[in-house]
Amino acid sequence: MNLRSFQFSLLFFFVGAIAFGQEKKALSLEDYKQWNRIRNAIISPNGTWMTYAYAPNEGDAQLHVRKIEGDTIRTAINAKQIAFSDDSKWLAYLVDPAKKEAEKLRASKKPVVSDLHIIDLNSNEAQEVKNAKSYRFSKDSKVIAVHKNPADRKAEHSGSDLILMYLYEGVTANIGNVSSYAFNKAGTLIAYLVDADGDVGNGLYVMDLKANRRWPLHTGAFSYSQMAWNKAGDKVLSLYGNKEKGNMQRDNALFWATGLTTGMSTANKNTYEASAANFPKEMVISEFGAPVWHESDGQIFLYVKEQQQEPKKDDLLKANVDVWHWKDEQVQSTQIVRANRDRRSTYLAVLNLSNKAFFQLANADMPNVNFNLMTNWAVGREDKPYRDDVNNPRGFEDLYSIDTKTGEKRLIKRRNYFYSGISPNGQWATFSTNAELMVYNFESGETINLTKKADVSFLNTEFDKPTEKPTYGIGGWSKDGKWALVNNKFDLWAISLNGTEAINLTNGLGNEESIRFRAVQLDPEAKGFDMSKPILLSAYGEWSKKSGFYEVKLGKKPKALRYEDKMIGRPVKAKYADRVIYTEQTFVDFPDYWVSDLSFKRPKQVTNANPQQSEYKWGKRVLVDYTDKRGHKLQGTLTLPADYEEGKKYPMVIYFYERMSQRHHQYSMPTYDDRPHMSTYASNGYLVLMPDIVYDVGLPGSSALDDVTSAANAVIDMGCADPERIGLQGHSWGGYESSFIVTQTDMFACVVTGAPLTNLISMYNVAYKRTGNLNGPILEWSQGRMGVSPWDNMELYRSQSPIHHAQNINTPFMILHGTADGAVDWVQGLEYYSTARRLGKEVILLSYPDEPHHLGKLANQKDFQIRMKQYFDHYLMDAEAPLWMKEGVRHLDKKRIGPEVMEKGN
Repeated sequence: MNLRSFQFSLLFFFVGAIAFGQEKKALSLEDYKQWNRIRNAIISPNGTWMTYAYAPNEGDAQLHVRKIEGDTIRTAINAKQIAFSDDSKWLAYLVDPAKKEAEKLRASKKPVVSDLHIIDLNSNEAQEVKNAKSYRFSKDSKVIAVHKNPADRKAEHSGSDLILMYLYEGVTANIGNVSSYAFNKAGTLIAYLVDADGDVGNGLYVMDLKANRRWPLHTGAFSYSQMAWNKAGDKVLSLYGNKEKGNMQRDNALFWATGLTTGMSTANKNTYEASAANFPKEMVISEFGAPVWHESDGQIFLYVKEQQQEPKKDDLLKANVDVWHWKDEQVQSTQIVRANRDRRSTYLAVLNLSNKAFFQLANADMPNVNFNLMTNWAVGREDKPYRDDVNNPRGFEDLYSIDTKTGEKRLIKRRNYFYSGISPNGQWATFSTNAELMVYNFESGETINLTKKADVSFLNTEFDKPTEKPTYGIGGWSKDGKWALVNNKFDLWAISLNGTEAINLTNGLGNEESIRFRAVQLDPEAKGFDMSKPILLSAYGEWSKKSGFYEVKLGKKPKALRYEDKMIGRPVKAKYADRVIYTEQTFVDFPDYWVSDLSFKRPKQVTNANPQQSEYKWGKRVLVDYTDKRGHKLQGTLTLPADYEEGKKYPMVIYFYERMSQRHHQYSMPTYDDRPHMSTYASNGYLVLMPDIVYDVGLPGSSALDDVTSAANAVIDMGCADPERIGLQGHSWGGYESSFIVTQTDMFACVVTGAPLTNLISMYNVAYKRTGNLNGPILEWSQGRMGVSPWDNMELYRSQSPIHHAQNINTPFMILHGTADGAVDWVQGLEYYSTARRLGKEVILLSYPDEPHHLGKLANQKDFQIRMKQYFDHYLMDAEAPLWMKEGVRHLDKKRIGPEVMEKGN
């Protein structure tokens, strides 16, 4: 070989080696453990610092503490309850042990406790407090209160040590037997409750942090609970009481102290007891609800509960029986599921402090009362007249205005379906009726049609359930109380609260370009939008799938700040700086965090959670427009394989639920669950289609059939999908749809259906186990969209039930179902399997014992991911079928034969 030939061969070797080294891998389940989610993304009040944790699919999460314009200064594993001090000079977080260590402690029946880390952000020095359960910074950032776990976890009293650490002085103080604590708004005082062994020293105390002096406000051999400061921080309250023998509830009294200053000389102490003449008979003030100060401090809202006697043992029924009666307002299954909640249920009441007038606002007939802390008005929602109406959907109620000063009640509207709440200033109640948004003025008692003045409809056109149609709702309120911001499908309107003026705030740009604009409030404490200043808007392109932010000023055209071909998350603003953090993602780009000023002009990426992705093949997405047979113009999002070649036909998996195209820019996170991951399938040579489905009332299965097949045909017409190699996968409602579709067409090579509704008639008559409610209303008026009961139209239910068409199945299909499914009863999967088996169909049921609606155990999640891909690989890519697919697995062999066994005898 001559020198030139050798040099050429050497060059070829190095080029080949580099190319080989850069070749990307196909993503597999074994790679999932590397992928991180981001948690605890927090920006400091001054906008200088940020925390974020990378939490892998397997292993310990790692918190990063960094200067946004600098480097990470500190990391910690398994950090939680993370908070900056208000002056941004300190950071604190609790740290849990490593997962393996925690598992060992639990196995040894030892407590798993957290340690508190307190970081001086200027010096990066740390202090540590062992065995901490919670902490709080004072408003002035000078003190941190650390509540420790009790030394004896089996003790009858709930108090434990509270440590006060003076951060700038290096001094600590210890208070024993504290059950709860809270700083006042200024951070100058701390109130705490003591719950000690034998009730010795129990009470409500206040400490002046500057003078390091403590005062008992109320003490006694009582249980103290539900302490709360008023907004100004100069008044505090607490409940106190004991449970008398034979009673089921604690007999509480309310204590409050006013005029609290650092000297305490002007403190005024008051009590209100349930023995007062105006207190409702047979009721108690309940510790199960937290009392709240009205902003005027003239009222305290609290909660009452009926006192009952504990039944005597001899009076208890020996038999164990649940009596299901036709007059039950709630069926027994619902009562059973809600039993613990109902034991703690309470009714809202109000105490007027000036004259100690007490009014119980809520009751058994009207359990829901919404109040506002700015005014003396509340809205009562009485649903009693409609509870036993089984012929209409739940949710109807009569609305009443309640004057909390006098207890007077006035009817706002009978038989209302959509109630929207009370305005921030407490002057208006909002509800919609017949696609119109209404506002009720508490003072005048007048109801105004808010949307009548506008020349457009505010009806939510995307709402397709067979009930009253809602509007798109209120999008905000003006700070001056004169305007409501009202959402149209695309545009945002400003409508005067007297109903005389309606202004298209976004100047029609939304409707013009199919951009959905919504107002964004960056200040969580704001009572409304300042209409004299620009308003930040989120923006989403209905057909383009772009998203981002605009700003608009009343009377001007919206101005784009950042509007990209991405999915851009809601921004979080630094409390005292014009800086925000938010996420940006696409199918390819993980939703890492970015930082920007309020112009969004030059955003900077802060996190990089998954750099390992660059080592793997990854697909990309394109939008697919299609029209179904009913004439609806729809979209789907199509993931192309990583090595996509134009003109080549690929196998395709279709994953669907209802509308899916809005996920076009959603990152496909490799994770353990029970659904296909588009990133994995694209990495391994598949197309993955997620189409939109819209529904006709009474025809949910037929609607899904139309739209899924129409979308599939659109991709086939594009020339990239192999029409002989298309599979379906859906879970829950998508499981119903996929189970129906397989009975109606031979278009698909195989189907995987998870937790499916398969017999709408039998499903109608069983309970949704998670809530205890019967399924009938769900099928009739909610997601089922049937519009009638089976007894009104049995043939309609048969026509939309997969099981009643099982004889038509010519496609192999596989069912996933957990035996403890609390949403779709496991018997639905069994019915379908049993029917298909009897009819000689190629059916496999993967039944996971004790698993809920979505697989929860890691080993089972991994198992299903493997089996689902093997199933698709066999039918869509001609891969060899493993033994479990070819011959099944005997119960006695289930622990020995996993999905990796490819042939008998291995």
